[in-house]
Amino acid sequence: MSEHILVIKLSALGDFVQALGPFQAIRRRHPDAEITLVTTRPFKELAEKSGYFDRVIADGRAQLREIKRIWRLRRFLVKGRFDMVYDLQTSDRTSMYYHLMWPHKPNWSGIAKGCSHPHTNPDRNRMHTIERQAEQLAMAGIPDVPPPDVSWMNADLGRFNLPDRYALLIPGGAPHRPDKRWPAEKYGELARRLHDGHGLTPVVLGTQAEEAEAAAIQSACPATISLLNQTSLFEIASIARMATCAIGNDTGPMHIAAIAGAPSLVLYSHASDPALCGQRGKKVDILRVADLDALDVGEVESRLAGLLPLAA
Repeated sequence: MSEHILVIKLSALGDFVQALGPFQAIRRRHPDAEITLVTTRPFKELAEKSGYFDRVIADGRAQLREIKRIWRLRRFLVKGRFDMVYDLQTSDRTSMYYHLMWPHKPNWSGIAKGCSHPHTNPDRNRMHTIERQAEQLAMAGIPDVPPPDVSWMNADLGRFNLPDRYALLIPGGAPHRPDKRWPAEKYGELARRLHDGHGLTPVVLGTQAEEAEAAAIQSACPATISLLNQTSLFEIASIARMATCAIGNDTGPMHIAAIAGAPSLVLYSHASDPALCGQRGKKVDILRVADLDALDVGEVESRLAGLLPLAA
């Protein structure tokens, strides 16, 4: 009889793609098991196509006040009779799931009180996400966790008609965190310099929420191509893989770009700490300043030149 394994990972895009290494490690540890992932709807397709899971349940953020959803979640958890649970979210909400499984208490990797495989490092919240999850899995008997891999995220880019040499600009970010965004007019000036001085076509990625930023960039550099609200996660990975470079704020698509292999320059303010959540990849540079409004375009261009040779 095969094992029944449950993995829990709900969170934002950057956190989810950084968990791809742990997902792969869990599948390697349990090659013949039936592995179920509990996540949220934005990541269902990505999880299903990864090949790491046999089943994906996109109903993971039930609030305590949502009694029907909590009851449905409890039925699922109890009925699953899981042999092992890897809680990679390790939040108060997901730790509650451990107690919802009563009277069945499976082996559990996480921080739930009383669980069988606790991540006991008192400094866990001061670790980078990748190292923290690797250590958590090591304490649960999985010592070898590879880095995140998006090489399987492929898409046909023919409809975009992209040039041979282009620079990705990712000016977006959480709407409620404006202090994590470099000003759009500075992205526009950078786009003009990349195009006129280095022969790179700027390509803007984002959602409709970045419409004003894309318009400002195209106003400063009319050669800019806007792919706003046109790209799937798989297309973002493929576009990044072919890009000369990527420049952007601390946001989810920059995690994909970095892991996909684009030489990436990520701009941080003191509103977030790259030591805890910074982008990882083959060629990534983090530029952190106290206030992104004060970050000069010339400094960004200079750091980018140090990351890769720019054509004169």
